[in-house]
Amino acid sequence: MRHGEISLDHLERMSDHRGLFEHAEGIDRRIEHGYCTDDNARLLVVTSRKPDVGVAHRLSLLALQFVCSAQSPDGRTRNRMAYGGQWTDQPTTEDCWGRSLWGLGVAATQHSLPTVRVRAFRAFELGARQRSQYPRAMAFAALGAAEVAAADPQHTGARGILEALLDMVGPVAAGPWGWPEPTLRYANAALAEAVIAAGSVLGRADVVDKGLGMLGWLLDLETRDNHLSVTGVGGRQPGDHSVQFDQQPIEVAALADACWRAAQVSDDPRWPRGIEMAAAWFMGDNDIGVAVYDWASGGGYDGLMVDGVNLNQGAESTLALIATMQRAREFARTP
Repeated sequence: MRHGEISLDHLERMSDHRGLFEHAEGIDRRIEHGYCTDDNARLLVVTSRKPDVGVAHRLSLLALQFVCSAQSPDGRTRNRMAYGGQWTDQPTTEDCWGRSLWGLGVAATQHSLPTVRVRAFRAFELGARQRSQYPRAMAFAALGAAEVAAADPQHTGARGILEALLDMVGPVAAGPWGWPEPTLRYANAALAEAVIAAGSVLGRADVVDKGLGMLGWLLDLETRDNHLSVTGVGGRQPGDHSVQFDQQPIEVAALADACWRAAQVSDDPRWPRGIEMAAAWFMGDNDIGVAVYDWASGGGYDGLMVDGVNLNQGAESTLALIATMQRAREFARTP
């Protein structure tokens, strides 16, 4: 797969009239596991970056409908829907809330269809009334808020989310552990990207520098022998420099997005290089030298393990593959 060949076909096979299914067994969707807002919000992000035609058009409308239907009247968000269409959980401000605001913010500012932009903006404004106690949820929400605030610098809801995110992240202590949390967990680079985005939109150079420092430290930590070796599902603590498994595609996609963001505010060549390494990780330039995508289906495998890959091709992993390749395409070297 070259950087310019990004197919949504597997995601279309993973969907029905309600939304994108969460899990797959091999390439086959597992309808018994239902749908989640997390994945449909991610779908809204990647489809809003593409021209509004064909499969991208159909999937973006599907994702927008799902994300909007997940919202409660007070702006909180449900995450899980059963195959029959019934919500099985209560509204929260956990990650699904943050990811929904990310998707809505991107759709409201980048989607090429005006009706999508209007509906996404209204839903973003509703969700932006809330705040979360969870740093990752606030980081995801801040990524959407940064898009809205960049388009409308006076938007109080978007600016409020960005300022709340910065208050939550706090300082990075001096010393070798260049991260504001005691443990690296999941989607780590999204936290650094959110800080960079917030600093850029709010006009705070010191915050931008802080985010770039966080991302540079993380990229150095997760680079081994000129390829990415990302934090595994168990997390990473200070002093742990070992190769970790299972490695999840979401970690790689978060790094690609964060390096793309960094490249918008810094001409340091390490950021395009980070995107290049993220794309190469999926192609097999990783700790075990095995591709983490299925060239035949266009799906992404669910994880890199010490002895191979998880051959299931769920929504999260495929969306991580596509998002990474979207960023890589922008920085692809000219022959």
